[in-house]
Order: sequence, then C-alpha cells, then structure tokens
Amino acid sequence: MLSVKFIKFQPTTYVMQFKHGVVKREGVGLAFFYYAPTTAMVAVPTSSEDVPFIFEETSADFQTITIQGQITYRIADPKRISELLDFSINPVTQKYIAEDPQKLPQRVINVVKVITRKGVQNLPLRDALKATDKLVTLVTEAVRSNAELQTLGIEILGLSFLAIKPTPETARALEAQAREQILREADEAVYARRNAAVEQERRIKENELNTEIAVEAKKRQIRETQMEAERSIQQKQHELQQSEMEAKIALEAKNTDLVALSMDNVKREADVKAHAVSALLQAYAGVDPKTVQALAVSGMQPGHMIALAFQELAEKAGKIGQLNVTPDLLREIIASPAG
Repeated sequence: MLSVKFIKFQPTTYVMQFKHGVVKREGVGLAFFYYAPTTAMVAVPTSSEDVPFIFEETSADFQTITIQGQITYRIADPKRISELLDFSINPVTQKYIAEDPQKLPQRVINVVKVITRKGVQNLPLRDALKATDKLVTLVTEAVRSNAELQTLGIEILGLSFLAIKPTPETARALEAQAREQILREADEAVYARRNAAVEQERRIKENELNTEIAVEAKKRQIRETQMEAERSIQQKQHELQQSEMEAKIALEAKNTDLVALSMDNVKREADVKAHAVSALLQAYAGVDPKTVQALAVSGMQPGHMIALAFQELAEKAGKIGQLNVTPDLLREIIASPAG
C-alpha cells in the first residue's frame, strides 16, 4: 500500500500517465492515484512562457550591435513535443528527469537569433539602430513559420526588441556626430532666425515706405483735385467776366449808337432851327429896323416895354443930362404880371 501514491497537477500542465509503456490517462490538471513501481509520467506545461534574450550581431557595415528583447511562446501540441523531447518527471519530486525542458527556451532563442542575424546583416548601422519595428515584423513572421518550432508544436505569441545598441565607442562617435549635427542645425536655426528678423525688418521698412508713397500719392491726388477745382472755378470766373465784358461792350455799343442818334437828332434840330432863322432873317433883310422893332413891341407886356425903354435910355445915357424915376413908376413895374 505504500507504493500507491496520490499526485495532483496544475491546470496549466498537460499530464500523461504511462503504465508498462502504455498511456493509461492523459489530460490537463489531472489528480489521481498511481502505483509507483510501474508508473511513468510526462508533464508538459501549456502556459505561456516569457523568455528574455540578449545577443550581439554585426551590421552590414561591420559594426557590432547588441540586441535585447523578449519572446513569448507556449506549447500548443503537448503530445507532439513529448514525442520529440523528454518531459518525464519524478512523481515524488515532480522535477524533470532530463534537461530537455530547460533547453527548450534556448532553442527558441537560437531560432530568433538566426532569423534576426539575417535581417541585421542587410542593414547598415544607422538603419539597424532605427529598424526596431521593421525587425519585429520580419522576425516574428519568420519565427512563426519556422519548421523546427512548428514540428515541436510551439506557438509564438509575441516578440519584441527592447533595445538595439551599438558598442560604447561607436555610440560615443555617433553621439558626437549627432551632437555636431544638432549644433550645426542650431546654428542654422539661429542664422535662419536672424535672416527672418532682417527680412521681417525689411518688409516693415518696405511697408512703411509704401505707406508713405501711398500717402504722398494721395496728397498729390488731393492737390491735383484742388488745382483742378480751382482751375475750373477760375475758368468759370473768366467765362463770367467775359460774359459781363461782352454785355458791357454790347451796352456801350448801344449807348454809342444812342449818343450818335441823339447827336444826329440834335444836329438835325439845329439845322432846322438855323434854316428857320435863316429864312426869317432873309424875310427881314429888306425891312426897316424900326418896323421890325415896332412889330416886336406889338403885343408886348407893359413891363417888357418899360424894360426896353430903359435899355434904349441906357444906350443913350451919354446924351441924357438927368433922369428922374419916381417910386410910383418902379412900384408899377414891380406890380405888373410880367415883372
């Protein structure tokens, strides 16, 4: 009875119990009694396994680079791998008897290393350092389709490259070169900023000058408009003065015609009067002056007659010794209608 024992496995372990070389039971997470002298057991883990790796490779330009990453896999076909590798365990200690289970992660890493070497050797150092995503895609597809792993029944769940680094000396050289490039770009940025500032200042000055030119052009346009308005006003004033002058000339011409007509009329009246006087004088040419005088006196007012008498007395004053004129006579002369 001491040879009959009980054993229990985890749910992530695929177990096969052999008795006399024949599989008596198999499955995941089994628990059963067994007879130790005649029982052999195989335990294959089916859980995923994370295996880190780090190795060195050479780039296309013969530079050494260090590749660090991790691969995740699981045993998808426990029966197949148990036929190719020894997963036998000691039922008492549940430890593997052979070293195949411990060597399996290294076998997977070796496959990854071989495929990665093919990808890195085609890339120069700079490209290899920046080809993480490209290498992940390339190596993952190649590892999943690898015949050896498929034969073992291993399924690749994931692959990642955590770092691709050059040697310290190469890294310092690249850093120096990159630093010089950064400094050169910084200097170019400073020069570009200065040139941009100068260009901006030039544009500002140009805009100011263009503004001044536009202002002066507008002022000139305003002055030309004002001068045009003044010239138009002067032209209108000249036309008005010309019209006034023409009106005055026409009026003076009318006045001249009127004066000439008046003078002609006066001359004609004078000629008529002269002709009448001449005719009258011709009529009185053969008449005695006394008769003419008598005719002139006839019908004359008494005052006129007295005045005429005084005129004759004045003409003969040298012959008159003394003449007395009484106040009554003068009063009569003054009181007469003709006086």
